[in-house]
Amino acid sequence: MSFISAFDVMGPNMIGPSSSHTAGAARIAFLARKMLNGTLKEVRFTLYGSFAKTYHGHGTDRALLGGIMGFGTDDMRIRDSFEIAKDIGLDFSFVPNEIETDVHPNTVDILMTNENGDRIMIRGESLGGGKARICRINDVEVDFTGEYSTLIVIQKDKPGVVTYITKCLSDQDVNIAFMRLFRESKGNTAYSIVESDGLLPENIADEIKKSPNVSDVMIIQL
Repeated sequence: MSFISAFDVMGPNMIGPSSSHTAGAARIAFLARKMLNGTLKEVRFTLYGSFAKTYHGHGTDRALLGGIMGFGTDDMRIRDSFEIAKDIGLDFSFVPNEIETDVHPNTVDILMTNENGDRIMIRGESLGGGKARICRINDVEVDFTGEYSTLIVIQKDKPGVVTYITKCLSDQDVNIAFMRLFRESKGNTAYSIVESDGLLPENIADEIKKSPNVSDVMIIQL
């Protein structure tokens, strides 16, 4: 017998008419923002499928913008996210793409730029009931939901790097729930995605970045 949570029965607390188009959208953007260091200065949302067709009427645009500013799915500020973003000087745009159809119907690409000009692109899918999946970071296909505390390591695809990461985690008694490696191609950029049962230590990113084969570490805490 499979486990059914109260969330599955009752649905998420949220602002807006649709869990897929508002709560899920806000969740994707909330997770995406955790993956860019520094101050966010510019964000471009490219919308696909039903997101592209109905994003304004269903409030997907406000939900995405609220999520990228760190608002939860039930945060009343989502209703005023356009005005809040303008007040803080965040440059934002929405680009519907109805040409590319070989994607999940509720898909968004989020291209973020910080104050130093660093950029990262995140693709997410809204799965229904307020749930979401991150399926791409830059040009690399990945797969995680953010339902666990998550460590994302951008690294060189070289022998010993994964062993080094797991040793850093073991040294600080981190219990790994899931760990997967995704890569562009052999020997190029790779992403280690580690999902933990509990909160990740605050200093774990600094420890892992001591390796010359690691270019960046991002943490999404529950």
